[in-house]
Amino acid sequence: MERQQEIELEQFGAFEVGKRMLTLAHHHHHNQRILNAGRGNPNWINTKARLAMARLIEFGVQESNRTICNGDMGGYVEQNGIGQRLRRFMNPQQSADHFLLQSLDFVGDHFGMDEDDFVAEMVNGVIGNNYPNPNRVLKNTEILLNQYLQNTLYHEHHLANQTDLFPTEGGSAAIDYIFHSLVENDLIQSGDKIAINTPIFTPYLEIPRLNDYQLVEMNLRSERDNNWQIDAKELAKLNDPSIKALFIVNPTNPASHAFDPAALEAIRQAVKRNPKLMIITDDVYGPFVKDFQSIYGIAPHNTLLVYSFSKLYGATGCRLGLIAVNKHNVFDKLISELPDKDKKRLQERYSIVTMDPDHFSFIDRMVADSRSVGLYHTAGLSTPQQIQEVLFALTDLLGNGVHDDYIQRARKLVSQRAKDLHAGLGDKTDDHDRVGDAKYYSLINLYSLAEKRFGHPFRQYLEDHFERIDFLVQLAEENGVVLMDGVGFGSRPGEIRISNANLPTEDYRLVGKQVCKLLDKYYHRFLKQKQAHHLGSD
Repeated sequence: MERQQEIELEQFGAFEVGKRMLTLAHHHHHNQRILNAGRGNPNWINTKARLAMARLIEFGVQESNRTICNGDMGGYVEQNGIGQRLRRFMNPQQSADHFLLQSLDFVGDHFGMDEDDFVAEMVNGVIGNNYPNPNRVLKNTEILLNQYLQNTLYHEHHLANQTDLFPTEGGSAAIDYIFHSLVENDLIQSGDKIAINTPIFTPYLEIPRLNDYQLVEMNLRSERDNNWQIDAKELAKLNDPSIKALFIVNPTNPASHAFDPAALEAIRQAVKRNPKLMIITDDVYGPFVKDFQSIYGIAPHNTLLVYSFSKLYGATGCRLGLIAVNKHNVFDKLISELPDKDKKRLQERYSIVTMDPDHFSFIDRMVADSRSVGLYHTAGLSTPQQIQEVLFALTDLLGNGVHDDYIQRARKLVSQRAKDLHAGLGDKTDDHDRVGDAKYYSLINLYSLAEKRFGHPFRQYLEDHFERIDFLVQLAEENGVVLMDGVGFGSRPGEIRISNANLPTEDYRLVGKQVCKLLDKYYHRFLKQKQAHHLGSD
């Protein structure tokens, strides 16, 4: 690839550049295996919840044939006695059936749920024979998902009973719905200032710049030298009341570190000083950190929480996310304080779906906005997806959130891969063992690695003579290794993101070695140029 082509490619988003790197790798390595550590899609899945889903579907079909059995045509599900019929259907010797039977006992013992009501919701949900009702979230589903979030994200802050949920088509839909409804309800407007903790997942940088929003971004940088925490001087910027919202991914993507107690306390104090500040925290990687604490736990009234089951449970294709909002929140308060002319416009917008639009909560407005209001009656995440979320959650809840072997295995897997990657890089002093590291990604500073191996002049040579993505282009073309440019995430030039999730474990040491192998090649080129320069001087 010519240098001008590299310059043009650098203008694209990080994931679009990543796609180009993958194309280059396949073009130059037709019959060879490509090592694509660019995307965050995990190469493991949770099997227990999926097998339980399959068994529920099988039972649901059997139940439908109790009311109509005409060839391939089944009927509706009868709730009365369905719990006992499910128990008779189950074989306790089979792992999925045993899990479902445990779940029945658990929801009754811990939440006092009526068994027939719970089973009917699950069975009707998995066979998908009706619209979501309530359309924001199914009744028992909300209770169980909230308890899961309590275990994994809220931590010692008991917020499960104070939180409303909106399951969504993955975390990406949640992000989209939030931005859209913030604008529709005049909570943010074109030209408003928002703060973004960088580096961060690329859409949080790209969406505010669109013509739909045209927001003014203020970066609150986290730095490697500060263990990827926001510096106190950066957080002081939040004292400015003109900053409407703060967007955070915690643990961070791509740096993969959770906020420590000091940073969390600083944010709590910032909210005290700027009580109208709206916070959006994306906590998809939270469960990968032991004793993780969400910002929602320390500032619940100011925070919208985004979560996705995709990474932990290997479900990126299922599109399973959610939005969590406290029942008493700043979003509703700010809407209630809007000028009368804006209130009138919003009354007209939502009056077709509610008798009392003034008290129509922000989370319900997001549900309505997600289907352009007019299709509110068909809104909500599909019921099979909601039940799959519940089944994933129950795998954790049955272990009381503490003895969940699956989560421990997931943490151990990415930790081993991170360790092997850094061993391959010969970089044993890197920060992958620091407290609060989710280890889902490794953010490697290529320039620092070059300096450690060959000294500062070589680092300067790389910075001065090559476009920042040149190394990634050569790595794809020559070595068949695909990584991502960190700049698209708001990181420093020279930093590259490596996913510890989507390659076989034995490949990570090889990825590190391939990076070093190519770096050696650049160094030999540097020595040749240096030698030629000396000869020319003589």
